[in-house]
Amino acid sequence: MIVRRDVLKGVASGAGLLLSPAVLAQQAAPQQPAPFQQSMVLDLARSFAKAPFKPSPTDMPDGLSGLNYEQYVGLRYRKEKLIWAADKVGFVIEPLHRGFIFTSHMVIQLVENGLSRRLAYNPEDFEFGSVKRPQTLPDMGFSGFRVLVPREGRLAEVAIFQGASFFKARAPGQTFGVQARGLSLKTADPRGEEFPQFKAVWIEKPTLASNALIVHALLDSDSVAGAYRFTIRPGEAIIIDTEFTLAPRANVENVGIASMSATSISSPLDRRRQDDVRPTIADVNGLQMNTGQDEWIWRPVTNRQTLQISSFVDDKPKGFGFLMRNRDFDTYEDDELKWETRPSLWIEPLSEFGPGLVTLTEIPAESETNSNCIAYWRPKGGLVAGAETSWAYRQFWCWDPPAQPPLLRVSESRGGRGGAKRRRFIVAFTGDALADPQRLRDIKPALTAGPGAIAAVRTYMYRDRKTYRVVFELDPGAETQSEIRLVLEADGKPVSETWLYRWTP
Repeated sequence: MIVRRDVLKGVASGAGLLLSPAVLAQQAAPQQPAPFQQSMVLDLARSFAKAPFKPSPTDMPDGLSGLNYEQYVGLRYRKEKLIWAADKVGFVIEPLHRGFIFTSHMVIQLVENGLSRRLAYNPEDFEFGSVKRPQTLPDMGFSGFRVLVPREGRLAEVAIFQGASFFKARAPGQTFGVQARGLSLKTADPRGEEFPQFKAVWIEKPTLASNALIVHALLDSDSVAGAYRFTIRPGEAIIIDTEFTLAPRANVENVGIASMSATSISSPLDRRRQDDVRPTIADVNGLQMNTGQDEWIWRPVTNRQTLQISSFVDDKPKGFGFLMRNRDFDTYEDDELKWETRPSLWIEPLSEFGPGLVTLTEIPAESETNSNCIAYWRPKGGLVAGAETSWAYRQFWCWDPPAQPPLLRVSESRGGRGGAKRRRFIVAFTGDALADPQRLRDIKPALTAGPGAIAAVRTYMYRDRKTYRVVFELDPGAETQSEIRLVLEADGKPVSETWLYRWTP
């Protein structure tokens, strides 16, 4: 007879050791396989939430601390050691070494036939590149893992889980860009942001027929613990279903569900880098929202001079995400980083999100290695200590989201100096309906700004290019910011998505 508390004790053999970092660092051999059930991860999260938070170990052995990026990328798991590479189950797992900025310890457990086994660190499993390997190394664990799939005779990276609760994915032909977070807490809080950690993961061995990889994860931080289940399905897009339950230790008002972050250093709206050969440096062009009232909104993202936080109140949103719409190489002119190949990340709720708001944070940044744009769903009421909440949503890492506005879409947003201390803007809308002279004949822009005034509005129709351009100027007067709203209308009804933008000096 299997007693549940004994089974839970076995499942906790790896993750539970995180409650005692010294024990974890000293352990040299993997634990014996133990029965595993998904519910046990939630049991662990609940037990963690009842105890004070203890961060994962970050101390590094002599010889491996202080590595730079070039040294760190030379630490690679040997190809012949890759998990399940010879089993032909459709997925391969590559454990990632600790080092550089990725020093936190993540326990990796492999689940097969209902049994979990902790994966032990063995320096013989790694190539060390230019780093001289220390003669002796403890079982120092891993910083995360890569998910690879066989594709055209090679192994292709489709997802990476590494660093706090960060993870990212990419569709075929794409480079990595926007990244997701398991949870955002206190983003842009003047007292400091809180970064939850995936302390342990349980990766189920897949079958070739399923074409899905299931990863369970234990999240922990000062304020909350949580149990996650990721279902990863590769294809033309990478689909990741995320289901989780949070067990808060404390009240948290500023909490971000379905959080994502991306880089925007310069764009046609701000051009912060005047002397850079590249006209645009950005992972994404904007934030798309499909509200509970079925309004489609496009909000360009930019690199700001000062911190900007925008909130879009909604109830039962249908979707939102950071999108890369402009995929013309000439927009970016970067042969190495290939910004135009970065993925879009679209979120569709699988459980009802209820009332709350989509929050967009834009942070001033100088380096293109900084993810300075953050978006997430902020539920009304936040988290309450002792009150569990559960969420589920689907991520599409893709070239184009499956949900598209049945309207004209914004294809370009440009800003620059106007006349008499004004700012000039150009917003272009495109769509097949513009090619037909019998359709959308009486389009008019509905354009407002507050505070400030709109002036010098001009419109240009190009049916051969399926494009309608609106050129206007904003007179902010003595104001330091203005919220601008633009939507195209015909017969009093919207025929385009809504363009929103906050102007700041």
